[in-house]
Amino acid sequence: ALIVDVRGNAGGHISELVVEKLTRRILGWDLTRNAQAVSYASNAPRGPVVALADEATSSDGDMITAAFRLLKLGPVVGQRTWGGVVGMTGRHRLGDGTVITVPMNAAWFDTYGWSVENHGVEPDVEALRTPLDWAEGRYAVLDDAVRLALDLLAAHPAATPPSYETAPNLRRPPLPPRQ
Repeated sequence: ALIVDVRGNAGGHISELVVEKLTRRILGWDLTRNAQAVSYASNAPRGPVVALADEATSSDGDMITAAFRLLKLGPVVGQRTWGGVVGMTGRHRLGDGTVITVPMNAAWFDTYGWSVENHGVEPDVEALRTPLDWAEGRYAVLDDAVRLALDLLAAHPAATPPSYETAPNLRRPPLPPRQ
């Protein structure tokens, strides 16, 4: 199982790469003589995937979480994301020293429309980190995600390569004797 932790992800420009990797499916295996089998497509998730998000997940983190839910890649555990997706220019300083940013782009999704902005993405499984968890250094939300991932893994085992014993014999046939 794989847990994609986007808690506190304040953005960037990697959501398309993350989503592309997570949507890969194993179609087969590349087995070599001296190395570990590699899935085809490479780096495809081998088992269930769970996302972990919180109220500090924003911008590109919101995008990953929204795409994760839309594509039904697995459950999202945690809190509703922040809901700040609008991209902006760099910082501009005014004559009085005030710094401003200017919104430049916004995100629209099938199903969500414009609603991720100012609302965020709801989790499938709500899990809180309480003040006591925080004070004692516990991550109950992560524990919930791990438990869910293990339950999903038990119900849907990870993909495994075939055994070498089932490979066909492709040895060259013996040559006829010389005359």
